[in-house]
Amino acid sequence: MKNMYNVIGLMSGTSLDGLDLAYCQIQETEGSYTYNIKQTKSVDYTPEMKNSLKNAIHLPTLGLLELNNTYGTWLGEQTKIFIKEENLEVDFIASHGHTTHHQPKKGVTFQIGCGQHLANACNHVVINDFRTNDVSLGGQGAPLVPIGDMFFFKEYDFCLNLGGISNISFQKEEKRIAYDIGLANMILNYITQKIDLAYDKNGELARSGVINIHLLNELNDLEFYKLPFPKSIGYEWFLNKVIPLVDQTEDSIPNLLHTAVHHICQQIAIQIKNNIKPKNSKLLVTGGGALNSFLVDTLKHKLNNIATVVIPSKTVIEFKEALIFALMGVLRHENKTNVLSSVTGAKKDSCSGVIYYPQ
Repeated sequence: MKNMYNVIGLMSGTSLDGLDLAYCQIQETEGSYTYNIKQTKSVDYTPEMKNSLKNAIHLPTLGLLELNNTYGTWLGEQTKIFIKEENLEVDFIASHGHTTHHQPKKGVTFQIGCGQHLANACNHVVINDFRTNDVSLGGQGAPLVPIGDMFFFKEYDFCLNLGGISNISFQKEEKRIAYDIGLANMILNYITQKIDLAYDKNGELARSGVINIHLLNELNDLEFYKLPFPKSIGYEWFLNKVIPLVDQTEDSIPNLLHTAVHHICQQIAIQIKNNIKPKNSKLLVTGGGALNSFLVDTLKHKLNNIATVVIPSKTVIEFKEALIFALMGVLRHENKTNVLSSVTGAKKDSCSGVIYYPQ
């Protein structure tokens, strides 16, 4: 068994901003892992593809299976282009896919991007479907990134990801704890799309607004925030619980954004304060939200004298999740634990992922 792997991690998140590809060298030395992100690429979704992914939840079964296959082929084609452009030597591909359905209480989680179609399209071994096994063991199937936080970013007391959803990871009593906090870019992008804007660059529109107290209180009162961890959310929750609150609020776009940012940061601050260490803690922030300067400024203000907010390099901000799915692929290849029951609530730790060979 080798101790140095060249892996491409693929990630598509709930914010629907595109596909992230990260070519990573991952080295194992006596059970410890180190990484080097060698090459990266982001592929924006066309409006048509973004619309297809966004509305996949409403597709009939046959339509969803067809999208699973065509999206898998598209992932493989994009990976093949990336490999050719950069002349990469690759051991295998580790793909998260794109989550269309996530209802772990019903034993359901589905990430489209068929592994066999992907493998055939790029002519490389593919490891994907990292969530299903954990759900079958009674877990949430999420979040999965904490295994990478534990191996790669253990110098931080808290690891916060601000993608479509905010989630957090930290060590507590020798166990890794992690869960979805709640909203992040999903609500911000939904609001900006009302004025045909993909996102609020640097949070400039949000910064110019003021808080709508009624909306803020409604968002803070959502039942999910009262639930104990382990817990996770998907697009269904956003569709059913959050969109109605936003749509029924008559206010300007800047005010809606300003309110959403304060809500996001307020919920994060509650979790940090509930789990703070005696010393001044360090909070690593990654994901697209780390590039929103107003969101980061608001978070720093709410955590003043409680935790130091650390913003890493743009590469780590944007490609941390793709990197960690590359690690999960390595751990699956080595038949080692890559999903933690302390995080998901499953019956036991597991080695998850399905391996596909090109035909």
